[in-house]
Amino acid sequence: MARSPETEARLRAALEGHEGISEKPMMGAVCFFLDGNMVGCADLGDGDGRFMFRVGKAAQDDALAQPGAEPAILGGRRMGGLIFVAAGACDAAALRDWTARALDFARTLPPK
Repeated sequence: MARSPETEARLRAALEGHEGISEKPMMGAVCFFLDGNMVGCADLGDGDGRFMFRVGKAAQDDALAQPGAEPAILGGRRMGGLIFVAAGACDAAALRDWTARALDFARTLPPK
């Protein structure tokens, strides 16, 4: 993964105003957390930028049916409950929806 400042800024803005949000560089990208639990990250992807959202395994099939969504595969391994979404397929409304999905899942987890 490589950093995409533009995609990072979009995700940061979408998470602005939510209590308990932090960020940390990880895996060559910037990951965002709610009370210590990963919500998602932003990276360069194939060059146009992409988001990764943690929606949980129970919600991944529904999430994969959304436009621009694909399974998160890192190091040849499919990461259960994580979804990549192309930045170009994620307008402002879609980004709000994806962030809400990820925040909803993170809220089900105990704080770290």
